Amino acid sequence: MINGWEISPLVKVCKIGDGNHSANYPKSNEMVSEGIPFIRANNMVNGKVSWVDLKFITPEKHAILKKGHLKEGDILFTNRGEIGKIAIVDSDFENANLNSQIAWFRCLECLNNKFLYYFLLSPSMQNHYLVEKNGAALQQFTIRQINEIPIPIPPLPEQQRIVAILDEAFAAIAKAKANAEQNLRNAKELFERYLAGVFEGKGEEWEEKKLGDIVDNIMTGPFGSMLHKSDYVEVGIPVVNPQNLVDGQIIPLRKTMINNDTFNRLEKYALKDGDIVIARRGEMGRCAIVKNINIGWLCGTGSFVIRVNKKKADSEFLNIFLSSAVVKKELEKLSIGATMSNLNQTILSELLIKAPPVIEQQAIVQKLDALSAETKKLEAIYQQKINDLEEMKKSILQKAFSGELTK
Repeated sequence: MINGWEISPLVKVCKIGDGNHSANYPKSNEMVSEGIPFIRANNMVNGKVSWVDLKFITPEKHAILKKGHLKEGDILFTNRGEIGKIAIVDSDFENANLNSQIAWFRCLECLNNKFLYYFLLSPSMQNHYLVEKNGAALQQFTIRQINEIPIPIPPLPEQQRIVAILDEAFAAIAKAKANAEQNLRNAKELFERYLAGVFEGKGEEWEEKKLGDIVDNIMTGPFGSMLHKSDYVEVGIPVVNPQNLVDGQIIPLRKTMINNDTFNRLEKYALKDGDIVIARRGEMGRCAIVKNINIGWLCGTGSFVIRVNKKKADSEFLNIFLSSAVVKKELEKLSIGATMSNLNQTILSELLIKAPPVIEQQAIVQKLDALSAETKKLEAIYQQKINDLEEMKKSILQKAFSGELTK
């Protein structure tokens, strides 16, 4: 134990309560457009309570729900569902109310609330929640478990010194992280801007054509009684549906494969080298080229196969075109369906594309590949910086509660 520090159960250094669980818990139709804020776990963002998607209850309902009345400076802690999110209540949410997934802590005079906030965020505590949580359907960390959390308590002036150091360090890390995240966005946007410029097609030999005019065929996978869920096996020939299209690659998934007998019935839907597989529903522009490893896999019901005419178009060029932000936006506009966006063969066939002769398409692909490789290097650098900054926060927190930060 660090000299002058004590270990205390959390319940001895702060008041602890939680949200409401009674039969009076507000139903969705009892929420109002303005009134008393009713805070849920999704309103806890970056250590604060967010107004985004905030729900409200009437003052009358608030008076009935007596358990979760908050004060400025209270610490909020999600103890059901996603355990371990932390936020501090500011003046905007004085006397707000809580749902049943959140506990609140109100520090006594011996404990600085910001010191408690940082302690609850520390790696050792995050690991503690992970190990000690219970419940199968709904993960929870009970009030009894919260009461027993052992917290190291230095003298109050020492707590304040630690908080001041952490505030300064975290502000600097947040600024550095924001810069790295902006650089990451810039790197991604750089490629998209260049791509958009490519497909403006300002060259003399560029022609605008319909996609259906430069491919041999656009077909979807087997429908209806041709392929049932009961036909799927864990190991066999992969069936390619939208969930198999990941970051421009076709990924096999267990339990969505077929045996040889089923494949023989549906062989006409098999993928060939240079085909482009594009999602028929959900996220528009989700597509990938069939490589050697994917040849002979089966197109699923949720996808289209675009069989490219190699004399009229380059598969790589078309794949880049279809996955570009400009085309994704166009496909979203053209797609149909109330609950989920869907494409059909007509929409794809009628899609307009500006393209130069095939040999120039191939030259453009080479340039784009080189730029993409450089962009990915930059993205990796900035993402690593972001990861390193997160690790730095954990390291600083670990030192703070082992007494090393103020030595």
